[in-house]
Amino acid sequence: MKKILIAFFIVSTGVLQAQEINRNEISREVARIMDSINKVKAAEEKAKPKKESQWYDKISLRGYAQVRYNGLISTNDKVSCDQCDKSWGTTATGDDVKSNNGFFIRRARIVFSGQIHPNLSFYIQPDLASSPSTGVNNFLQLRDAYFDLSFDAKKEFRVRIGQSKVPFGFENMQSSQNRLTLDRNDALNSAIANERDLGAFFYWAPSKIRERFAMLIKDGYKGSGDYGVFAFGAYNGQTASKTEGNRNLHVVTRVSYPFIIGNQIIEPGLQAYTGKWAFGSEISSGVSVKDKQYTIDQRVAASFVLYPKPFGVQAEYNIGKGPRYNKLTNSVEVSNLEGGYITLNYKWDLPKNQLLYPFAKFQYYDGGKKFEKDARSYTVRDYELGLEWQPYKAFELTATWVIADRTFEDSVLKNNRQQGNLLRLQAQFNF
Repeated sequence: MKKILIAFFIVSTGVLQAQEINRNEISREVARIMDSINKVKAAEEKAKPKKESQWYDKISLRGYAQVRYNGLISTNDKVSCDQCDKSWGTTATGDDVKSNNGFFIRRARIVFSGQIHPNLSFYIQPDLASSPSTGVNNFLQLRDAYFDLSFDAKKEFRVRIGQSKVPFGFENMQSSQNRLTLDRNDALNSAIANERDLGAFFYWAPSKIRERFAMLIKDGYKGSGDYGVFAFGAYNGQTASKTEGNRNLHVVTRVSYPFIIGNQIIEPGLQAYTGKWAFGSEISSGVSVKDKQYTIDQRVAASFVLYPKPFGVQAEYNIGKGPRYNKLTNSVEVSNLEGGYITLNYKWDLPKNQLLYPFAKFQYYDGGKKFEKDARSYTVRDYELGLEWQPYKAFELTATWVIADRTFEDSVLKNNRQQGNLLRLQAQFNF
């Protein structure tokens, strides 16, 4: 019996060892087969032609909207700025006229952009909240529609063709999405309504400076965007979305450079344009104009910006000649113009990535606005005290107190000097 048990044990051990050896061989064989299959799949994938990315794969979508309320506190509803904000005040005549200030969508912008070729990009921006003078709001209007054609791999040399911003003035170039004050200054913004026109502009900037322009916006320093170190171009001169009026193109040039000095960044700039303005329906019956189709329109301006790190200064001044209403002769005449502004601001970094920007602004302008009724005559001295709070990048809230002294006169509004104070509120969301 003992011999039988020993024999059984020896046979069982041999069988188990054989099974173990067989299992190991099977595992190695399975691993070899799977490795061969993976190699075949990898070779097939490598042999497949690569799918080229299409232009529509590279389109980005972003935008912002601004909702304002100007009716909380106003000491004089006749103080207004038609170019700035049509919900601010009224130009109606009469001793007791009141403005029906309510909630107002100032801007609702959507931007479609993309790099559709290594040397070609496009940018289209409609505004869903345009407000014509009829009082009916929220019309769809094209703001930008252009393409950039670059001539080198770094895109340092490029030509912009289409409807875009005219490179004149830092604050004109600065997006309303980034600007601290609710409206641009009268002095330089009176050069080009909506800051845009249809034309072709050459831009040049070294790649490292283009990166610096982008950083000044991305990091919350309220930059103007990338409009080159040097710009030169020609445009219709009738402002955005309007037909050319006299086949006489305006010519513009600009030089601006952001210097790093220690921990600070300063950006001085010079710009100028010249051309002939053509009046359309702006002139009232009975108002005379010497040459409606070829009125002199030319300016030169200087800019200086100290970016807020944390204290900032932004200042500009321009002089020139342009059309302006003369109430004594009831005519529009070419006259000298001048004016500018200075904005002091502070960038306060709060916990949880919140930002707070206290600011103060003074502006002055003595000249006409060619695109308003009868090339309306202006003398402006305004002060602003404001605060912008950005709890996160998607939302901003701004409050500003305006101390206004504005004289604006045309064939209907004569001897029209208006003074008053106003509290203005704006909520903005970005996406």
